[in-house]
Amino acid sequence: MTRHLRFAVIGAGMAGILAAIRLREAGFDDIVVYEKGDGFGGTWRENTYPGLSCDVPSHLYSYSFALTTEWSRRFAPGPEIRAYFERVAAEHGVTELTRFGTEVTDCEFTEGRWRLVTAAGEHDEADVVIAATGVLHRPRYPDIAGLDRFSGACFHSARWDHTAALDGRRVGVIGTGSTAVQLVGALVDRVERLVLFQRTAQWVMPQANPAYTQDELREFREAPTRVRELHDGLKESFGLFAGAFIDASSPGVKMIEDACLANLETVRDPVLRERLRPTYRAACKRLVISDGFYEAMQRPTADLVTEPIAAVEADGVRTADGVLHELDVLVLATGFDATAFFRPMRVTGRDGRTIAREWAARPNAYLSISVPDFPNFFMLNGPNGPVGNFSLIEVAELQFGYIMQLVDRIVGGECAEISARREAMEAHEAERVAAADGTIWVTGCASWYLDDRGVPAVWPWTFERFRTEMAGPRFEAYELR
Repeated sequence: MTRHLRFAVIGAGMAGILAAIRLREAGFDDIVVYEKGDGFGGTWRENTYPGLSCDVPSHLYSYSFALTTEWSRRFAPGPEIRAYFERVAAEHGVTELTRFGTEVTDCEFTEGRWRLVTAAGEHDEADVVIAATGVLHRPRYPDIAGLDRFSGACFHSARWDHTAALDGRRVGVIGTGSTAVQLVGALVDRVERLVLFQRTAQWVMPQANPAYTQDELREFREAPTRVRELHDGLKESFGLFAGAFIDASSPGVKMIEDACLANLETVRDPVLRERLRPTYRAACKRLVISDGFYEAMQRPTADLVTEPIAAVEADGVRTADGVLHELDVLVLATGFDATAFFRPMRVTGRDGRTIAREWAARPNAYLSISVPDFPNFFMLNGPNGPVGNFSLIEVAELQFGYIMQLVDRIVGGECAEISARREAMEAHEAERVAAADGTIWVTGCASWYLDDRGVPAVWPWTFERFRTEMAGPRFEAYELR
């Protein structure tokens, strides 16, 4: 006996589009995709700042079933990535399944089904919920006195104000992560003065980003197998790259450190070079990839400020040394809440259990996918998964294949409800925490990877092990009812 299932996918970014396409390919037709925004693309819809690009090669940051010959660069710009997701979604019929501008605020498991409520008060029901809300989508704002007093344009990098004039202005950027680095390169030659407020220096991995030549693009179009070979080769090399991080003493980490050090040496001014030099090991924080950050910081219009910020005033930013850095525009490139996942959506499982209580200390899920007592609720790119410098598309594809094997048990009538066993999740977490102790991420830096215990909230093993785990569930780790 085959059971009819209704699926609710929450989020229409990379993972949500993937889920809808794969569900349709598997023969399911009762699917709804809820998206709080006005279009596809997730983070590539919300982030529109100058210089935005992906730090994973474009031919790897692509669906394995929708490779394209048309990427313009090795690391594609943000608008091009968003257009890719929009095109794939349209070509695979995801648009007709999606309700844009509809945020799910409540999701409750009652009498064997999930009851959903939207911000507009609409109600829906589903047998299976797939949370594809992304990892980094809730902007984190800095706790700096006086932010509301600034008289110029002030906004988070993920909420870019395109009405703000930048050319010939004095622009301040708070933050030194990947976003800030990309902004510096994009703005330094447009502004009168670019002031980068650095709390922590970053190691920067040099990586050229050339445009593909017309000959290369012609080769891709005439020999599509070349694109497949490129994708598969990048997949294997990035697996090795990610594997270096799990052993702080590995030759791979040494190679990364050497490359970052050599890149830093391109800063000619020894004083500036030392101010840009981190005090922790390379790759302890998420690596910043850039082909021109140090060159940009040596432009006459660039100014690096390393004094702590005391407060923001109407005319600019005052640092602890008493200096007022006068500005016309202030950009907060201060990242995201890495623990939000699908929150603030309220999720209630069996017996009134809520995600808010389950995750009061910190988010956790068995293999990043399932939480005990939240049956038929599955996450893509959930807590403690692979979120290093490699393709989250491959991660999501592997996870979705795994989830479908769980769904098959429901469809086949072997159970009506399936969720991870608590003892399985706890055993997995204990093993994960122990394995994290030897990684590069615990060698002495503060990063968004680290949880309240100082444990990196990431996958601490090889990517090959992740592929193996995702190949097929161990059903003894699940409770089937």
